[in-house]
Order: sequence, then structure tokens, then C-alpha cells
Amino acid sequence: MELLPIEIIQIKQHKIDQIDQIIKSIYRLIIYSRYHLDDDLLDIYLAGMHNLQELVGIKNAQMEAQSEEEAKEYLHHLKISLDFVIDEIVLHNNFDKELQLFQLLRLVSPETNAMHPNRYRQTLVQIGAHICPDPVLVPQLVSALFYQFQSIPNPIIRAIYFHHELIRIHPFADGNGRVTRIAKNWMLMYDLYPPIFINDATQKKEYISTLGNSFKQLLKQPQQWNEYTEKFFDQELDRLLINAQYLYDSINLIGINREKTLSTK
Repeated sequence: MELLPIEIIQIKQHKIDQIDQIIKSIYRLIIYSRYHLDDDLLDIYLAGMHNLQELVGIKNAQMEAQSEEEAKEYLHHLKISLDFVIDEIVLHNNFDKELQLFQLLRLVSPETNAMHPNRYRQTLVQIGAHICPDPVLVPQLVSALFYQFQSIPNPIIRAIYFHHELIRIHPFADGNGRVTRIAKNWMLMYDLYPPIFINDATQKKEYISTLGNSFKQLLKQPQQWNEYTEKFFDQELDRLLINAQYLYDSINLIGINREKTLSTK
């Protein structure tokens, strides 16, 4: 396997500009609105983010767990990992080290870590039609990915690129999807973007199909940008755009309600 060359990525700049405009609008509300008190600002942002975290947990638990009991356990571990990520962000720690992969695995999939503590997978795995790299190659591929993705200046593209390539490597025996998505959202949230999540089963199916086709094309032509890889990046941008708008609307509504309350006094 060859990592996707960074220089061939084709960015949908207009979507990134849209996302950035919404994020700026959020901070205009927080900084300039007469209907937000100074000590409310962090609470307003965290309340919006908390709602998104709940959606992340519920949707992922419904679509990945096989039973109600598994869903509860999955959601429990996911909430613990998200709390950990928020604590790290408060301490100004971004996701940029291999060690953090194992930290996330221990939190989100403790059973997998217990089977292979602090180790990458030792067996061949297959995702659909995609045969993941030989386990002997995994450590050097992961190290190369950490070196490579940090040279991408835009945090949104950096996070999506990391997601695409780590899933393709599939470094762990299990829990790869959960670890990868939390790592991606850690990077996004560190730069004050909301997390990306899958909304429903239809999106989940599309997500898996697009990734599988992207991997297939890159196996044939590893140095060429293809329609399926572009489609995956585009879908992730769309999901982030929706979530950014959701966060803006949530925060804006608080100000509108406070304005109404004050005007009736």
C-alpha cells in the first residue's frame, strides 16, 4: 500500500469557505451579541457541542452495535473517550502523536486493547473487498501517516485525510472505525470546528461504499486522484457543513430567547 500523496488532493475550497463563514458567525454571536453575558459564552458553546456529542454517540451506537446491551456499552465508552478529548483540548493538546491512538483505543474499545495491549494487529484483515496491508507493514505505514498528515495546513482537510488513510491501513484488530472517527473529531474540535458524524443508516451505507470504492481505485492507481476519493472528501465536508450550521442555530436560539425574555420585562 502507498499512502495517498498529499499534493494530489483536490480541495472543494468553496465548501471550506462556507464552513469557515459559519464558524466565524458563531464567534461573532459569542463576542458581539448584547444578549449573551460574558460568563455564558463557554456554556453556550459547550451546550451546542454537548448536543452534537449525544448525536455522535446515539447514532454510532445504533449503527455499529449488534444488540441493545452492546449499544449501551458502546455509548458508554464513546462518552468517556469524548470527555477525554475535550479535557485534552482544554490543555491545548491536539491529536498529533501515535501514542494517542493507543490512548483512544483503550478508552473506546478496551476489549480490543486487552487482547493486544499497546500493539498493532498481528493478522491480515479485510474490509469488504479491500485487503488491508500486511501486519508487518502497519507500524511503518502509521508512522509515515503521522509524519505526512501534519504537513497539510488546513485542519479540515488534514482531519479527513487522516480518517481516509487510517481506515485504509486498519492498524488494530478491532475498533478502527471508532478510534479513527474520534481522532478526526479531536483534530476538528481542537481548531474549533464541530465533530463530523453519520446521520442515519443510509449515510452509513454510503460512507462504507464510498470508502471501499476509493480504496479499490487507489490500489489500481495509487498516485492518481479519483472520483471516489473525491466523493469521500466531499461527503465529509457536507457533513461538517451541516453540523456547523446546527451549532450556529443552537447558539443563536439562546440569544433570541434571552432577547425575548429581556424585552418582556
